[in-house]
Amino acid sequence: MRIRSFKGLVPTPKNVSEVAAVPYDVVNREEAAALAKDKPFSLLHVDRAEIGLDAEIDPYSAPVYAKARENFDRLQKDGILVREDKPCMYLYRQVIAGHSQTGLVTVCHTEDYEKDIIKKHEKTRQDKEDDRTNLVDSLNANTGPIFLTYRQRPGISALIESFMKDEKPINDFTAPDGVQHQLWRISLGLCVSLTGLFESQVPCAYVADGHHRAASAFRVSKLRRDANPSHTGEENYNWFLSVLFPGNELKILPYNRAVKDLNCQDREEFLKKVGEIFTIKPTTLKSPTKPGQCCMYLKDQWYELTWEAAKDASPIDQLDVSILQDRLLKPLLGIDDPRTSKRIDFIGGIRGPEELEKLVNAKEHTVAFSMYPTTVEQLMAISDVGQIMPPKSTWFEPKLRSGLFVHTLEG
Repeated sequence: MRIRSFKGLVPTPKNVSEVAAVPYDVVNREEAAALAKDKPFSLLHVDRAEIGLDAEIDPYSAPVYAKARENFDRLQKDGILVREDKPCMYLYRQVIAGHSQTGLVTVCHTEDYEKDIIKKHEKTRQDKEDDRTNLVDSLNANTGPIFLTYRQRPGISALIESFMKDEKPINDFTAPDGVQHQLWRISLGLCVSLTGLFESQVPCAYVADGHHRAASAFRVSKLRRDANPSHTGEENYNWFLSVLFPGNELKILPYNRAVKDLNCQDREEFLKKVGEIFTIKPTTLKSPTKPGQCCMYLKDQWYELTWEAAKDASPIDQLDVSILQDRLLKPLLGIDDPRTSKRIDFIGGIRGPEELEKLVNAKEHTVAFSMYPTTVEQLMAISDVGQIMPPKSTWFEPKLRSGLFVHTLEG
């Protein structure tokens, strides 16, 4: 793993909580507009610039990227985002409901992404990848960090913990969703030590969240590389903004499923067929307690489904989301491709099983599935063998805030 310090843009301390924004892709247009209302410094005005334009505008059109650049330039002109005096790395701790995770804010090399030293586990959608590529190219900057994880190394963790124990954070605020965000600027000596440790002890990292941002950072880098006859590999455009977390600190929530209809079956017929595939029984449980189990909701009743995975199955075929897709969603409900089907929706585990009840009781959906979360170890095992996880297999929480650090591709 190659990492290095960067001379980025950061919010002034008094404005940091106003600038900080949820990732662009966890909210729709209406939600983004509501979060940014009366907050002119919110980075959502850059990452989701369509919220400041006509409601009918195509969010992937040129005026949106021009508006994003205008808003980004204004944040700098008005002194809301300021340039660091020298290259830095940072520590970023998030705390919620007793859970804490600390990541190293740095920049990683796009060649490591290209050579699969930074491993992926999801396919990207072309339209979303194009969108972020156009935004990064227009801004000449990475505004949202890629969430990376690595197998924990005691030496790295000890250095980080020792530094944080002796130093006060430069920023410390709690967002409206209850997540506490603490930020440290780390010393030159620690930057040098961590750079050496990652190069010698961390053979690879894994994209936990942000596949589209990572792919777009690589695409912009390649465009700049191909256009530069004097390319060396050290230019800023070769590096992209990242936060590296040890895997043992991360918390993955389930990604639940809700299907709009029973594929022309009535309730009793559907339940009978489910019982031929899985062990099924009525339950008061709303969330599974172990792998090989999920909770299914039909109006007014939860059911517990259990199964055994084949012992010789590949890492991907052992995933609960794969078994549900292959044994039930596809053959019984006709969800052949969950990436493109309009009959299935995915609900992040942060919303809880109550959201599934709400969707089914409101008759927006007919059946919903509360899943057991995929583990970090499963994510790494699947990435190590070059496989792709089913869509919406992981929901990492808490989410990284955008705008706390910005990496520019020049200067």
